[in-house]
Amino acid sequence: MTTRKKYSKEFKLDAISLVLDQGYSQTDAARSLGINSTMLGRWIKEHRKEDGQAFRGNGKLTPEQEEIRRLKQENRQLKMEREILKEAAVFFAKETK
Repeated sequence: MTTRKKYSKEFKLDAISLVLDQGYSQTDAARSLGINSTMLGRWIKEHRKEDGQAFRGNGKLTPEQEEIRRLKQENRQLKMEREILKEAAVFFAKETK
């Protein structure tokens, strides 16, 4: 079984720079670096799309993803608190009868 090779952020940015800044073709740059041309194309596409957030690394979230995670956690907490208050209201309503 083959293992996937991982490339550092610096390597990816240098490879992208060969194409975007230094005028190499995507195929020539990929061949000289020993990588697949489609992979280099994917890196270039991600670099252009992500506005400086490309190649964050494993587990690192964008600010938007962090906000969504925080809001989901807060939502779960509020739902749980609401259920506890509902149960308490039912309990105390039975006590007063």
